[in-house]
Amino acid sequence: MSIWAIENDNQEFLSVRGIWLDGDGDDDAIRAVFGSYQEDEELAKTIAKREGGHVVELVEAPEKVVVSAEEAEMLEQAKFDDDPAELIVGFVNSHDKYDDDRKAEDRLMRAYVNGWVVEKPKRWNVQVPHVDAQEGLWFFVNSDGKVNATYDQDLAQKFTLAEIEHYGLGDCQKVVCADSARTTVEVTDDGEVRDE
Repeated sequence: MSIWAIENDNQEFLSVRGIWLDGDGDDDAIRAVFGSYQEDEELAKTIAKREGGHVVELVEAPEKVVVSAEEAEMLEQAKFDDDPAELIVGFVNSHDKYDDDRKAEDRLMRAYVNGWVVEKPKRWNVQVPHVDAQEGLWFFVNSDGKVNATYDQDLAQKFTLAEIEHYGLGDCQKVVCADSARTTVEVTDDGEVRDE
């Protein structure tokens, strides 16, 4: 569904009070402009004609694309490249993990244009196998850098897949931890990146 606003040549929006406001930093002005949005394009055109402005369609911001840390690094480089599309296509073609090149290229192109969300690596608590304990026995790395075990899952190490492989824990039961959150990255029109 589209929403329509009335804008003048000075890039000010018509408020519900019939006043032209830019809304920068003034909460009352922003609320007044918000109240003037129209769901009916024809009504918005009538008001715009009467008030000496033009109709502007407001659309929702596109959803950010989830990318890996490696893809995010490449997208950062693409912002400063003379031909970002060529860099993205080259990146996809140089990695065997992409089964369908076109889908990967499309996803990364959308991320470049709309912004992206960097997915942090998932982390797991790793259970010691073959232990008869009610709550289980869980691995962690002690201060000496050696693998040890604890009965308290909250104290257990939260391992990434690379750490699980490094410590030889691949055959153990893994439980996904809740702290595998995402970091949001927004790309602005001028190529700047903002973290949320």
